[in-house]
Amino acid sequence: MAIDTSNGVNLNDVISASGVSTGTKKTTTDTASKTGTDSLGKDAFLQLLVTQMQHQNPLDPQENGEFVAQLAQFSSLEGITSLNESVNTITNSLGSSQALQASSLVGRSVIVQNDKAVVDTAESFNAQFVVPQAISEAKITIKDKDGNTVKTIELGEQKAGYADFIWDGTNDKGEKVDPGTYTFTASTTVEGQSVQMNTLLPAKVTSVSFSANGEMVLNLAGVGKVSLSDVQTIGI
Repeated sequence: MAIDTSNGVNLNDVISASGVSTGTKKTTTDTASKTGTDSLGKDAFLQLLVTQMQHQNPLDPQENGEFVAQLAQFSSLEGITSLNESVNTITNSLGSSQALQASSLVGRSVIVQNDKAVVDTAESFNAQFVVPQAISEAKITIKDKDGNTVKTIELGEQKAGYADFIWDGTNDKGEKVDPGTYTFTASTTVEGQSVQMNTLLPAKVTSVSFSANGEMVLNLAGVGKVSLSDVQTIGI
């Protein structure tokens, strides 16, 4: 019997003998059922390693260092696979947690930066506006859905930061107005120029949805869709 004394093992021969695809062809039915993909998984990698050992030249066997290096590669592959499984588990758990959090927000009031709000005029409406610098006076203008000015609230000197204001639901004549959607504009005068300031208004969460990238989106009454990251405060 003739003995092959050539050094090493031809990789193509090993792959052919093992039945594992290099990626340009599909794996065999057995390998595909184990890995579920055309790429080399941990099972295919181990199968290649065993096949290589079976077909090595008995007169020139594989060096210990090479074998240990291949085992180290297998260990790394096993670790990466386990890490992927753990990340997938955490992702699924996070999705469930977000869904639970989302359900608890429905019906609650949140504070967002906006100029419109649905107001029940039977109760006092509490809101805020952002003061960028110390000012000598501030004014809140309230308009109805048709753009008509309902009331103007004159406020005095304000420090930089967040300033509160309250609307009792009446117009400039002291008469109660109907509930509905109203627009709030905070303004001041700086060096003779009228300057508008951002208003922070409460709104009720009617439903919650998730965007394509998985971010939670709140649907607010009278406001529309708002990202959870844009919410300033979550109330009761």
